Amino acid sequence: MLALTFIETPLGQIAVAGNDTQGIYSIAFVDDKDAVVADDKLTATCVENAARQLAAYFDGKLTSFDLPLYWGQGTVFQQKVWKQLIMIPFGTTCSYLQLAQQLGDAKAVRAVGLANGKNPFAIVVPCHRVIGSNRQLVGYAGGLERKHQLLHFEKAIPQGRLFI
Repeated sequence: MLALTFIETPLGQIAVAGNDTQGIYSIAFVDDKDAVVADDKLTATCVENAARQLAAYFDGKLTSFDLPLYWGQGTVFQQKVWKQLIMIPFGTTCSYLQLAQQLGDAKAVRAVGLANGKNPFAIVVPCHRVIGSNRQLVGYAGGLERKHQLLHFEKAIPQGRLFI
């Protein structure tokens, strides 16, 4: 069973699901709270901790997370991509190509993009920090406007502009 909590953020509601045995299963923006199926009567320390850390992030007091993430839902390749995403520092960006090169295969850029899109841990595993090689915003499960707002919040881009 998974515990579930909803967090109000400047970018909309985020649902955090997990348990204290395996950790956080997902952190995702939700536009329809009623569409999320989980037992919100359960509690888990890791879920409560994730909510506190996300609140601190949005308050500008936290730039990296320390949470037990359950990696088991992805393929081995997806897990490699997600773990590499954590290495992208707060306030910076990299391209899908750069990420593929860091993983040792520049030809895997499309696979990296697909794995990035399947990231179950919004914000905490910062897939929003990955941009196109042309420095434009491309792809984000939470929507490009949220991606833009997150990058602006992290000062990775100036207000009102995508990239210079």
